[in-house]
Amino acid sequence: MSFELAGIGVSGGIVIGRAFVLERFNLEIPEYNLPKAEIEQEVLRLQAALSQTREQLLAVRDAIPEDAPQDTAFFINAHLLMLDDSALRERPMRAIREEQINAEWAIKRQRDRLVEIFDRMEDEYLRAKKVDVMQVTERVLRNLLGQHGPNRSWLASEHIIIADDLSPADTVLMKRDQVAAFVTDFGGPTSHTAIIARSLRLPAVVGLRNGTQLIRSNDLLVVDGDLGMVLVNPEPAVIAQFESARQRRHVRERRLIRQRHLPACSTDGVTVELKANIELPEEVTLAEEYGASGVGLYRTEFLYMNRKEPPGEEEQFEAYLRVVQVMDGHPVTIRTLDLGADKQVDGSRREAGTHSHVLNPALGLRAIRMCLREPDLFRPQLRAILRASAFGHMRMMIPMISAIEEVHQALALVKEIREELTAEGHAFDPQMPIGGMVEVPAVAMAACAFARHLDFFSIGTNDLIQYALAIDRVDDDVNYLYDPLHPGVLHLIANTIRAGRQAGIPVAMCGEMAGDPRYTRLLLGLGLQEFSMHPSAIPEVKEIIRGASYADARQYAEQLLSCM
Repeated sequence: MSFELAGIGVSGGIVIGRAFVLERFNLEIPEYNLPKAEIEQEVLRLQAALSQTREQLLAVRDAIPEDAPQDTAFFINAHLLMLDDSALRERPMRAIREEQINAEWAIKRQRDRLVEIFDRMEDEYLRAKKVDVMQVTERVLRNLLGQHGPNRSWLASEHIIIADDLSPADTVLMKRDQVAAFVTDFGGPTSHTAIIARSLRLPAVVGLRNGTQLIRSNDLLVVDGDLGMVLVNPEPAVIAQFESARQRRHVRERRLIRQRHLPACSTDGVTVELKANIELPEEVTLAEEYGASGVGLYRTEFLYMNRKEPPGEEEQFEAYLRVVQVMDGHPVTIRTLDLGADKQVDGSRREAGTHSHVLNPALGLRAIRMCLREPDLFRPQLRAILRASAFGHMRMMIPMISAIEEVHQALALVKEIREELTAEGHAFDPQMPIGGMVEVPAVAMAACAFARHLDFFSIGTNDLIQYALAIDRVDDDVNYLYDPLHPGVLHLIANTIRAGRQAGIPVAMCGEMAGDPRYTRLLLGLGLQEFSMHPSAIPEVKEIIRGASYADARQYAEQLLSCM
């Protein structure tokens, strides 16, 4: 029987092949109490399982293909760091000793606590990190139970793997073992598994919900990682169509990569900057590979995660310096810390979950609001950014601004730190541009007022759309309302670009909308001349711009807005 399943395409490409349904163990976790005499032996058993898990992850890291991007190992390293975290090591051991419970139950209970904390987080990106907790603890539990993973008889095959979920380690091994693609019931575009799939260029569709129930091993599948679509046992004529599309895509990709050094210039001579969004210093190599003209968004949150203490000034300085030096004169836009509210920043002061009383954390103490509230946290980052600015073309971007007073306070703090650095003999760029992210609808509407105090804007469409339409984009019950083409959203974007132009400051866009080729001509027509996106999206967006007339796009956008 032929049928179609829809999910989320997180790594592009078309693959035709046979399914292999990966059966997960349904771990039955025993719960029992221990006699006092066996407690220390149980602690040793847990330590052995943690050590065994570490050895397994190190083996996976060694299996990363040599041609994989450097950042691929980061996600395995993140799981290794998680193993050393007291949340997964000391607390379960303490539970064994104090409550005399078995190791499996201690780990399971701690996992459930951590998952609950992550579930309460508003930020989609951080909430997705609960998957890492589940993946690491599952591996530890398997080792405790003596169950060493699913049957990997698909090794050395070109099957399409169907699973409920996959860990970054699973994904790395799939690439090594020449798996053609994978499809999962769960997952999202910002999960580590999705990021690794894109880095390894392994086509993937996630979020199918019931793929493992509906697809059987050896079913013939067509997986389209661009459309997020899976066809099960399609007719021969349909297979032929997708085979033809696959070949055309392959030819097109090769051609686009060859054109990465060409300028993103419209047919009537308007040049657009296409920059990369990165999360790790190592990703700048990927930005170069796809022809980015700079880094339009460097998220600094990664430096603060999976650790007890926030990074110091020197550590941050080294990280920012590395990005600036690799970009070799191309601009690098560093976003200041975008955490807060219910998100963990500093384990010693801000334990995750302690803000459960905050009913709407997305509207609470986060990003620049939190940084201004906690200058001891903010100042080292500002000093590191300023010091790194002496070594290249840097811009600093403030997220989540909603009041001009916040801009004034941030600029005053920067001024104060400049004076400090001067007195200490540190070099920095005194003209480093300081801009703000436009994510709050009120800021987009009053962009003219904010433009007088900032050197540039960058439109963060993910939050802007979410706030403008009053919907949680990761809530399955309402995310169908998430609409980048909503008239209200387009007017907010247009107004921001117009205000920036009138004030003579650049306006960029760094949200998902910027990297979606379906919106490229429209955004160009609205006057956007700086796009920032995942590096792999750059070639296709560039091709659209090179084939577009700026004048025609402007006319189309003006007509569209006038009808709304």
